[in-house]
Amino acid sequence: MKRGIIFPSFFLKTEVKKLKKIVSCVLLISLIVSCLCSCAKQKERYTETFINYFDTASTIVGFEYDMEVFNANCEFIEKELKEYNNLYDIYKSYEGINNIRTINQNAGKEPVKVDKKIIDLLEYCIELYTTTNGKTNVAMGSVLSIWHNYREIYGGEDEDPEATLPPMEDLKEAAKHTDINNIVINKENNTVFLKDKDMSLDVGAVAKGYATEQIAKALEAKGVTNYTLNIGGNIRTIGPKGDGTPWITAVAMSDTTGNGENTVRVKLDGQAFVTSGTYQRYYMVDGVAYHHIIDPQTLMPKFDFISISICCKDSGLADALSTAIFNMSEGEGMAFINSLDGVEAMWITSDGRLLYSENFNRIIYEE
Repeated sequence: MKRGIIFPSFFLKTEVKKLKKIVSCVLLISLIVSCLCSCAKQKERYTETFINYFDTASTIVGFEYDMEVFNANCEFIEKELKEYNNLYDIYKSYEGINNIRTINQNAGKEPVKVDKKIIDLLEYCIELYTTTNGKTNVAMGSVLSIWHNYREIYGGEDEDPEATLPPMEDLKEAAKHTDINNIVINKENNTVFLKDKDMSLDVGAVAKGYATEQIAKALEAKGVTNYTLNIGGNIRTIGPKGDGTPWITAVAMSDTTGNGENTVRVKLDGQAFVTSGTYQRYYMVDGVAYHHIIDPQTLMPKFDFISISICCKDSGLADALSTAIFNMSEGEGMAFINSLDGVEAMWITSDGRLLYSENFNRIIYEE
């Protein structure tokens, strides 16, 4: 019987070592190629727009490897937007829902059992009332509704020759019913009661920004990044863009007709940016535009500013502060903003000047 060739044992060990090295090299090369292929794949930019919530257009921009992931996130965002919109609405009722309008309808009558999202919002608004020394007051509904009705009657592209201002005696009478301490919240029973029968809530200065912030936080908890939510001008970014660069937004120098040009561009990475202005909701009386931001002390619009923009981490806070600062003087507003950590502001005055808070220049984008 022929026998095969027998190799010495030391030779076999050497060959095995060589083979192991070859296999290791092949595996390493495969891993490198796999990593290179993965790195080469870039996130794609996707956009979605909704038009049915908070009486405005909402645009979602996100970077994802997979469009289906983006679509799923947008479905979640739309579901949340719809829920917050219905709960915080002061003008419409919805079947099976007790919302802010329901609370107003039951003022002075009985407590209303509501969703926890309403309780959370109102508690936040009460906190903001203290923070802003009453400049943001969601209990101003009785006054704001008068101004709203006049805008509805006399608003339009052209000035109505019959347009008038609300009588000051009516505004002063309504102002008697704006005490925020008359909001009674029972967290144990999830109820809200307005003790004053002539009182009403108007959460317009806070609700949109607050809802935007809650949705953004929910997305962050799901691991979402590289998104921006633009809910009717209330911008909240979640991380940078897909390529790691910051998001860029512009602040417009506009007059009451909405015409104007961009003046300042800012860079955002995980921040909120909100602008309150005089050039969208207003009506004309004797050639003067009376806008929707009403000073709680004078019960009239202030004409010192065209717009005020706030940048900070929280969209709800930015929304509230943009209204509060509007009703402060330049000096008062500047001192207040500079006293807050992580909050910056930009003022466009009615005579066209730009004012910046202490560190606003850090977020200005320059090419």
